[in-house]
Order: sequence, then structure tokens, then C-alpha cells
Amino acid sequence: MNETTSFSGIMDFDLAYEQRYAKVWSNAERKILICELLSDYVPIEDFQEAFGEIGNLVKKGDYTKFIFDKRALRAFHQPTMEWYFIHWKKEMLGYGLKTHRKILPEEKWFEKMVQIAKAQILTQYPDNIIDQLDIAYCDTIEEAVLT
Repeated sequence: MNETTSFSGIMDFDLAYEQRYAKVWSNAERKILICELLSDYVPIEDFQEAFGEIGNLVKKGDYTKFIFDKRALRAFHQPTMEWYFIHWKKEMLGYGLKTHRKILPEEKWFEKMVQIAKAQILTQYPDNIIDQLDIAYCDTIEEAVLT
């Protein structure tokens, strides 16, 4: 997997993992991982598999920033978001992954679904770790890398 890419010339990122639904890029020097979803829908099993692999990268490396590019999505799945938000992020925080940048699809209904789901998760899981994370939404990978 010796593929390398540059996001508008910002910095070289190496392809660290690839499956049908996602590509994961890494830059150890900048301590950044980027997950780019490739499909309009990702079955939860495949999502969890990909994020298991991302978790392995986090555990082996010294990554502090995760950029999640969801622009390809056209479906919103609450159980997947819940697992990602409550379980995966909490485990990764223990390995130093504190900064999260998200790039959402342009459709406004998707952003609204994320807000509703997030509010429900925060209510259902009062012991969540959101106050320990630096989470921001960006429009491009370049913006996410630089912020």
C-alpha cells in the first residue's frame, strides 16, 4: 500500500488502510489520521471493521488528530453513530486521540440528523467524554488539517 496523496499540497499522507467503504490516510509526522468514506451507505459491520483498523493504527502510533470525511454518505444510521461516538471515541481518547474534525455531506438534513442524534446520545449516556474532546466541523480536508 505505498500510495501517497497530498491534499491541496498541504502534506503528504500515506494510504494506511483500504476497504470497500473507506480509505484511511496517515501522516505520522503531523500525528493525523484521515478516514475518507467512499460510499453513500456503510453497513455497521464494515464501519466497525474499518474503525477497528483505525484503532489499531492509533494504538501503534502517536496520533492526536482524526479527520472523518463523510461527504460520500447519503444515509444516516443512528446505531453506527452511537457506537462510534460512545465506544470508539472513548477508547481512542485513552490513546491520545483527542482532536476530531468532521466533514459532513452538503445536504442540510444530514447535519440536522447528526445534531438530533448527538443530543439523544448525550442524554442517554451522561458519562460521555465529549467535554474532553476537541471536535469541530470543517468544509474540506485541507481546512481540517490546518485547524
